[in-house]
Formats: sequence, C-alpha cells, structure tokens
Amino acid sequence: MAFPDDVLTEDEHVVLHLHPHWKALIRPVVVLLLAVAAVVASIVLLPAGTAGTIGMWVVVAAAVVAVVPFAIWPWLVRRTTHYVLTNERVLLQHGVLSRDRRDIPLNRVNDHSMSQRFVERLLGCGTLTIESAGERGQSVLVDIPHVERVQTTLYELIEANHDKHTLGDGEMREILKEARETRPAGETVQ
Repeated sequence: MAFPDDVLTEDEHVVLHLHPHWKALIRPVVVLLLAVAAVVASIVLLPAGTAGTIGMWVVVAAAVVAVVPFAIWPWLVRRTTHYVLTNERVLLQHGVLSRDRRDIPLNRVNDHSMSQRFVERLLGCGTLTIESAGERGQSVLVDIPHVERVQTTLYELIEANHDKHTLGDGEMREILKEARETRPAGETVQ
C-alpha cells in the first residue's frame, strides 16, 4: 500500500519510504509452504472415499486456520507498516484494521542510534532508535532495511532542516545592514 501524499505539507517531499525488512516474511512463507504441502499430501495420500474426503477437508481447514494468523496477517502487518522520512519529519504508521501514526518533526529529534545483531548484519537490517523531545521519548523502529544508510540519511535531513531554520553569520550581517540603512536619521540601532 502506497503512503498517501495527502498527509504531506505543501513544501514537504518523501526522501525515504520503507517497510520492515523482508526477513519478517520468512516465518509466514514457511507456514504457507507447510500448509500447502499438508494439503497436497492429504490429496495424494488419503484414500478415495468418504473417510479420505473428510480427512482431506480436515487438513484443508487446519491449513486455513494456520495460514490466516501465521502467514496472511504478518504479511498484512508488514505491508501496512510505513517508515517515512521527509525533508520535515519522520512519519511512523502502522495498523491493518485501525491505524496509528506518529509524526516526529526533525527539529525535535534529540538523538538517533542504530543497532544490529550478527544475523541482522548478514541480512542488511537493524533497529533504529529515535529519541525526540516530548512525552513519548523514544521510538524504536525494528527490522529497518539498510539501517546504516537510513541513519545517515536521517542525520543529513536533521542537519539540512537545522540549516534551513537558522540564520548564518552572513544572513545576520545582511539583516543588520538593511536595518541600519532603513532607520530614520538620528535613531540608533542597539
């Protein structure tokens, strides 16, 4: 599911849009393959007749009961979890039936760190922790693909946002120069 553009402000644009790493789908794929194998085995191995048909439908029902919560639901959760970095904020959204979204303005990010276990390093994912000013404090984003690159991009966005919203020495000199030139005669600038 694409992230809706209508939640972005006029001057805002998406820099990175991520879902959790594909490793989150390993268990669901294994469950799905086992369920399909069980159904195929029941069709092939169970004898023809009423008892075989009933047994096959029991296996099919058990496969469906296993596939929905352990294969389909995790896939839906992954598809509806969005980690979005824009030039103005970090958007965290998740939820299949209901939706929760957290917006963290870049100027409120105090600290960000990443961690990777050995297997995560091999797979190219990790955990990104964003600490922000406010009530909620930390946001922990798990299974972030290419977490090192995401952390670097977040740092660059924070610095660019800071530079955009602060005056440099040259800009301050220009403002003071204009103020001196436009003041009425006899008035001093303090």
